[in-house]
Amino acid sequence: MTIRERTQQIERQTLSPEAALSERTLGRVQAEEECPLRTPYQRDRDRILHCKSFRRLKHKTQVFLSPEGDHYRTRLTHTLEVSQIARTIARALLLNEDLTEAVSLGHDLGHTPFGHAGERALDALAPGGFRHYEQSVRVVERLENGGRGLNLTWEVRDGIFCHTRGREAGTAEGRVVRLADRIAYINHDIDDAVRAGVLRERDLPREAAILGGRKSERIDTLVRSVIENSAGGEIRMAQEVEHAFRTLHEFMFESVYRNPYAKKEERKVPALIGALYDHLVQPGNLPEDMRRIAEEDGAPRAACDYIAGMTDHFAVRLFQAIYVPKAWSI
Repeated sequence: MTIRERTQQIERQTLSPEAALSERTLGRVQAEEECPLRTPYQRDRDRILHCKSFRRLKHKTQVFLSPEGDHYRTRLTHTLEVSQIARTIARALLLNEDLTEAVSLGHDLGHTPFGHAGERALDALAPGGFRHYEQSVRVVERLENGGRGLNLTWEVRDGIFCHTRGREAGTAEGRVVRLADRIAYINHDIDDAVRAGVLRERDLPREAAILGGRKSERIDTLVRSVIENSAGGEIRMAQEVEHAFRTLHEFMFESVYRNPYAKKEERKVPALIGALYDHLVQPGNLPEDMRRIAEEDGAPRAACDYIAGMTDHFAVRLFQAIYVPKAWSI
């Protein structure tokens, strides 16, 4: 018996009937020989963790563009917080923690620079629109690994695609990640907004008080409620907790996500993204490794792929290199 087979035996013996067993995966687009050490979901997690798109998340905006300070969240720290929350829930519900972790780590690989402002800007430019969850799947299927993709299992790709809206994931693990994503970003965005002076803890709606007075208390209440109320593969909270959480969500949209002060720099994003797009769709302006994508999928699609993969800093530097005159040196 290999180590992988032993792990899969433990899965059969210990996990819930609703769990996605790795030995029953619907598989990969390209069949591969099994690893003697790792299950298919463990391999997917490792491929995501070591890919270039994952590393670039550390320099992509979560909510606040280029904040002054070392403690504001980035897309990478958000991803890690989602993974921690989702794994806690999955372990308590006896679901497959490896699958949960893989989906968590991969869910935002396709996110643009400048957060949702960048996503909206690309959505206005891309033929057929742009949605980051679709782009995350495109990253792992088409763009990573020199254009060969990561060849992930169906369950991981499905969880990534379904992590934010539309139909629910086909696995309980994917549905856990979808809820963990909301729990993570609402609570860490409150923390960042307080740090930025955009709001104060006492400004939070009274209806949300049952969740707790601090970030850790709120997360604990939400996670406990999910664990205590989920059953039969349905991932849910208690009704009163769900109502308080929804109230908090609505408050954050009104007070932070649409706050003119917090979002004032985002007004510059459409012009910057648009200028990069106009330049990159011209023949010969894409880097060498994106030209095959342009030949096969068209220059507009390749330009969107390239821009979506940029970090905030790289996008600004490229804009400056293209459009800002350099001083003459003598």
